[in-house]
Amino acid sequence: MTVNWIDFTPWTALGGGLLIGLAAAMFVLFNGRIAGISGILGGLLRPAPGERGWRIAFLLGLIAAPLVYTLAAPLPAMRIDAGTGTLIAAGLLVGIGTRYGAGCTSGHGVCGLARGSARSLAATLGFMGAGFATVFIVRHLLA
Repeated sequence: MTVNWIDFTPWTALGGGLLIGLAAAMFVLFNGRIAGISGILGGLLRPAPGERGWRIAFLLGLIAAPLVYTLAAPLPAMRIDAGTGTLIAAGLLVGIGTRYGAGCTSGHGVCGLARGSARSLAATLGFMGAGFATVFIVRHLLA
């Protein structure tokens, strides 16, 4: 493994991590809810009364954040080494995994681990392990 020092951005990564942590902490303190994106998005399918507005605002904020970031610096170039079919299959598998795992990386990995949840630790180890195994199989065994 090598580090691409030209594109290595520790300060913006640190700043982004701090903002995610701060936002998750504020969300649980002010709303009593976990900032799990799959749960927030899934809650739009059958929203309880009075929940649609904050869910839409939260998701719009996720979409708007990179656009606001471009006011300070250009976004890094994106390179996707997969075809459309692979991306669709991967997205469906991630969606199924979040339903079976009762959460996603933001709910379990950020919020759950910060609360010391054993269930979130097991879920995070499970989906990270599955991700590592998938990359190894696709990049090294099937390539």
